[in-house]
Amino acid sequence: MKIVNVTPLVLGGQWRNLTFVKVETDEGLVGVGESRIVNHTETVLGYLAAAVPRYVIGSDPFAIERLVGRMFREDFSRAGETVMTGIAMIEMACWDIMGKALGQPVYALLGGGVRDRIKAYANGWYTVQRTPEEFHQAAARVVARGYQAMKFDPFGAGFYEIDHAERMRVVAIVEAVRSAAGPETELLIEMHGRFNPITAIALARDLAPFNPAWVEEPVPPENLAALKRAAEPIHALGIPVATGERLHTLFEFREVLESGAADILQPDITHFGGLLNAKKLAGWAEAYYVLMAPHNVGGPVSTAAALHFAASTPNFKIQEYFNDFGEPYVKDAARGLPEVIDGYFALPTGPGLGVTLNEDVILDHPRRDIHFNLFAEGWHLRNLR
Repeated sequence: MKIVNVTPLVLGGQWRNLTFVKVETDEGLVGVGESRIVNHTETVLGYLAAAVPRYVIGSDPFAIERLVGRMFREDFSRAGETVMTGIAMIEMACWDIMGKALGQPVYALLGGGVRDRIKAYANGWYTVQRTPEEFHQAAARVVARGYQAMKFDPFGAGFYEIDHAERMRVVAIVEAVRSAAGPETELLIEMHGRFNPITAIALARDLAPFNPAWVEEPVPPENLAALKRAAEPIHALGIPVATGERLHTLFEFREVLESGAADILQPDITHFGGLLNAKKLAGWAEAYYVLMAPHNVGGPVSTAAALHFAASTPNFKIQEYFNDFGEPYVKDAARGLPEVIDGYFALPTGPGLGVTLNEDVILDHPRRDIHFNLFAEGWHLRNLR
């Protein structure tokens, strides 16, 4: 079996563009992949235009390790977000083809299921004004949908530091969310790499009374020594540290694991070279007793890939999910994904990734000119209100 064609398709939304690839074989099997890369859709499309004829066309979709290895090494330049995103989309499409050819769900090919259901946490739900009252009401809607965990960034456009009045506003917002969610719901605090270590530590101390299930990306991702400096006092508060969505290769995670700075790793499978790379990282992390919670801001195909990873990975913790709080047509772009019921996904059913691309939906919602700026006032509204 050989790959004979790769077609990129872009679905536009109010705050994100989702890039899909359709990978066709000479035996009629078709696999799909997907990513959401922030503000650089054209860059990834440009990479695919160069890489697909060079590496992908004519390749055996079963020979995933070889294909990924060639795409990673043979360009010689150091692979970053763009390259690892392009690789990931092709890679997950190859798993989809393999599963369809063998009549098996992808997780069965990754070692088989180790759990009967997959816990989810809600994100993208706080597209409201940044007041305690509005966050309280929005959090109550998340609980009403059955979620038992939710993530949010209460820090506005903060960067490096935050003044006293804003700190008090943050505390009031988190207190309001905890009041709406009750003591049983996990609250995951997203810092988006905003702060210097001393500020991240102070904010974690402010929020410790509300029992956060983790603090995510407390400092920018470039300086892992700063992450360790922030993590040690945060750990002393009894709060886990999560990070990793902006690390794109196995090698970038070495220092994180060796330093003990993170308790939960969050590679984005769609920017990390795909499922096989994520499984390698999970095995490595398990030796350090570190959990996996893949970052996922994508649509139904990237979520399906994440669920197959979750189903087959012993040290998986919880799965991020946006699409219950976004444009409804995103779910329609590929049908077959399980819904979140009482806070959990059922295991995906196959064969392959278990989803079917609907090209008409994608064509009806073309790519948009979007600049999503997490450091602008009101960024959290995501243009949805």
